[in-house]
Amino acid sequence: MKIGIIGSGGREHAICQILKNSNKVTEIFCFPGNAGTANIAENINLDFNDFENLKNFILEKEIDLVVVGPEKPLVDGIVDYLEKFNIKTFGPNKIASQLEGSKIFTKKLCEKFNIPTAKFGIFYNKLDAKKFTETINFPTVIKADNLASGKGVYICNNKKETNVAIDEIFDGKFGDAKNLLIEEFLEGEEMSYFIISDGKTIKSFETAQDHKRVLEGDRGKNTGGMGAYSPSRLITEELEKKILNKIIKPTLNGINDLKTHYKGFLYAGLMIVDNEPFLIEYNIRMGDPECQTILPKLKTDLFEIFMACCNQKLNEINIEWSNKKSLCIVLCSKGYPDTYKKNVEIKNLDKINLNSDNYLFHAGTSENDKKIYAVGGRVLNFVSLSDDFKNSKNNIERNLYKLNWDGGFYRKDIGYKVID
Repeated sequence: MKIGIIGSGGREHAICQILKNSNKVTEIFCFPGNAGTANIAENINLDFNDFENLKNFILEKEIDLVVVGPEKPLVDGIVDYLEKFNIKTFGPNKIASQLEGSKIFTKKLCEKFNIPTAKFGIFYNKLDAKKFTETINFPTVIKADNLASGKGVYICNNKKETNVAIDEIFDGKFGDAKNLLIEEFLEGEEMSYFIISDGKTIKSFETAQDHKRVLEGDRGKNTGGMGAYSPSRLITEELEKKILNKIIKPTLNGINDLKTHYKGFLYAGLMIVDNEPFLIEYNIRMGDPECQTILPKLKTDLFEIFMACCNQKLNEINIEWSNKKSLCIVLCSKGYPDTYKKNVEIKNLDKINLNSDNYLFHAGTSENDKKIYAVGGRVLNFVSLSDDFKNSKNNIERNLYKLNWDGGFYRKDIGYKVID
């Protein structure tokens, strides 16, 4: 079977690598891919936002399944477009993708179906938003409504910080902003919970704990993710039941209420407060770097899972996982998440020790004349599986030491809550 993977990050490299392990997969095309996927697939330099060109290539090459990695093409309706041409595509349609495309859409759905979430207000201009912040307690949370690559969230501790957040959002830092959300600050612990759905059947798809802040001790600016570990230390059978019954199932019922269904991965960003789950936000795809952390633990053929999902036969699949502990550390360009240098060469990659329990997934990289260059903020994802998180972290740090890349940095405390 021929597979097409849309995207160019670490998540897409991980999906590509795990699909490559399937004996049913004969050829993989990545649109556009990166320096890592180039070793195991054919990178195609096509703009995946140009749906027509993409469709023509898929039909010409007779690709059997397309997997959409990033959120933007999903929100823009790529699944709806490709399926019009009978192209089997894994991912939610345009309506269902509003769960990530619009935070206000999701908040209103939570309100209608009594899904636990932070109290919130919606504001359509600077003046009203700033007036409201004069009446609230701090800290508070301000969010851009539209897609912001995980960075459009501000935790504000005073009036000055709220003014900066409101100005930056309405001034277009995260694209055209017609509104924003101001939310109650929930005190608890964050957790990432994943499911996969074919529109009829829901299957849990492991848990992970992300590290969003750029600095050790969970300080500094929000990022797309500096590292993660799986499973989450918070998950219990009781908590999982609450997540499914109070959050996931009512959400999917809400999507069904819109005369459509949800097909694909759904990632619930949760805050656990006194063992009660509250929804922070939804992502309509696997998280990054959670995907890189979780997929190496998968024992079931990922291709078969995707096909079963597209054919509404997910109930026939038993998804099995390794019991090993997985940890991921993201190596970033110096300066991230602000300004950073691009096209910085990365040497010593041949010194990295990789095997069935140790992985290196490329994110912001490109290849030119057999040399690898950093072209993004998050550059490489180091993942290790072992019997405990401490060993996993030690394995990664040995590889980071061998790489010795002075153009980058990483958080040295990933997994600190599960490592003594």
